[in-house]
Amino acid sequence: MIDYAIDVFLIIILFALFGFIHSFLASNMVKQILIERYESLIAFYRLFYVLSSLLLLYLIYQSFPKPRLIIYDLQQPFDLIILIPQFLSLAGIMWTLKYFSIQEFLGTGQIFRWFNKKYNITELDERLTLKIGGPYQFCRHPLYLFSILFLCFRPEMDLFYLTALICIIIYFYIGSIFEEKKLVERFGNKYIDYQKSVPRIFPVKFKRYNSDF
Repeated sequence: MIDYAIDVFLIIILFALFGFIHSFLASNMVKQILIERYESLIAFYRLFYVLSSLLLLYLIYQSFPKPRLIIYDLQQPFDLIILIPQFLSLAGIMWTLKYFSIQEFLGTGQIFRWFNKKYNITELDERLTLKIGGPYQFCRHPLYLFSILFLCFRPEMDLFYLTALICIIIYFYIGSIFEEKKLVERFGNKYIDYQKSVPRIFPVKFKRYNSDF
């Protein structure tokens, strides 16, 4: 059991390291420094940030100890039944993406605007918009919600996966706090009103949010 405890501790430390680096590189402080040095070339930063984050996550994942202590292993027919909510959560992710700018998230939209001489340096590395529709009417971070549900519903759970899942959920919550600070700075009272009306991740209030944003 001591070995398992050490493995869990190392997973948490490595995941915290990834979270710190990932959040630091996403901070406005870093982006402002880059603007001072490279000006409009900040338009390329988002794509660099996404690719470097994926590489860092891969390297840290390879460094994780992977304890194979089985927490549960569902047998038939429950191993198939549990795939139903997983499929529904995947559908929820696709639903959310309809209200989500993938190009802006990946950084390609910024690069296209830069080449077309339409990039605004005040955007930093992304153009923030506030369009509340679809799942955003029920929680402020539906992509996090459906991703958590997708990861939770699985026919087998071992110690490594459970530890990583808990770390991911915590990181999503902490990350949402930093994201919303930027949105409050950008949209002010409009976003504060949205925060007061709609839950952060889990839709504990079953009330649809109406807005003319």
